[in-house]
Order: sequence, then C-alpha cells, then structure tokens
Amino acid sequence: MAARLVVSITPADVGARVTTRRRVPEGFRDAVGVLESWDDGLLTVRKHDGTLVEIPQDTLLAARVVPPRQR
Repeated sequence: MAARLVVSITPADVGARVTTRRRVPEGFRDAVGVLESWDDGLLTVRKHDGTLVEIPQDTLLAARVVPPRQR
C-alpha cells in the first residue's frame, strides 16, 4: 500500500510549525519549521537552526501542520 501525499496547509497556517516535502532537480527535499510567510505562491519556512527555506508552492508534494517542537 502506497502512502498518499497531501498538502493540507494554507496561508492561514502562517505562524504554525509545519513539515513539507517538495520536488527539487535532485529528487525531494524536506523542511520542518515555522511557516513565516506565504506570498504570491512562495512559502518561507524558518528551520530550528534559524535558516530560511523558500519553497515555491508549485513544488510542494506534501505538507501539514505539526505540533510545536519539544525542548
């Protein structure tokens, strides 16, 4: 049985912690962090180490809100 990939985040989730999977030329990339913005089809996710990842919306394969990081 194969897993279904679903994008279940929206611009309304800005400020929430999310996990994402996207297509890149080399294959796939994942990013987990706080959804900082979603403007004009470009998402920005701030990872735990503070780096920002820009994700074009049309490359998203899967994404969902996840619980806050445990300390």
